[in-house]
Amino acid sequence: KITKDLSPTYGSVQKLYAGWGQGGDLLAFCEDRVLKILANKDALFNADGNTNLTSTNNVLGTATPYSGEYGISKNPESFASYAYRCYFTDKSRGVVIRFSRDGLTAISEHGMRDFFKDTLPSSTLILGSYDGSKGLYNLTLDGQTVSFDEKVRGFPSFKSFIPEGALSLNNKYYSFKTGELFVHDNVVRNNFYGVQHESSVTFLINEMPETIKGFKTLNYGGSASRVYTNNYGNSTSTNTKGWYCDYIHTD
Repeated sequence: KITKDLSPTYGSVQKLYAGWGQGGDLLAFCEDRVLKILANKDALFNADGNTNLTSTNNVLGTATPYSGEYGISKNPESFASYAYRCYFTDKSRGVVIRFSRDGLTAISEHGMRDFFKDTLPSSTLILGSYDGSKGLYNLTLDGQTVSFDEKVRGFPSFKSFIPEGALSLNNKYYSFKTGELFVHDNVVRNNFYGVQHESSVTFLINEMPETIKGFKTLNYGGSASRVYTNNYGNSTSTNTKGWYCDYIHTD
């Protein structure tokens, strides 16, 4: 036989993937489980439970599910891969998953558990891509893009671009919008699809939360800050580019 049957309890097969990081084996991403299917080899088990591998003429060998009750739901478009790592989402469970040599890991647990639990189940757009030049897994949901970075083992940033598709080629990151191709690694900062955006950083000040605090001033130290100039005589105002505080809120 050249066909392979999988247990229907895993749901439908949404994606098949074979990469050199998987030793040439085939990965089957089902709705509720991820399985490894041996390719051009099969598994023989000894009496002690250990596994030996032997060459066989079977096209596809033993199918073994990975530990972890995770699947890709019905969103194969969330899948992205780089080297021996794969990333995808499980919409039904509200998690983002990384598959690597150590198996399946819910990377959404790194500080973003509640966010994805709330956002993923209701998202109609779940698009995954990998930025090889910056080493980021970009996940686009409805109206926002969030990035996972292996170096910090977390999600350090939201992005302003909402692509229709994206990929990396020759260490450059490309995305598609309205049928056109855009390159992101250029000298123009924060300009996506003809719209200029600003960079922002949000700080949470929660040291000693049991203490009542009073803030009287905000000091900034760094490169050029924004300077406002007002001329009330002719009702004109100008400002220079630079950093500024947009919003402060306390209870």
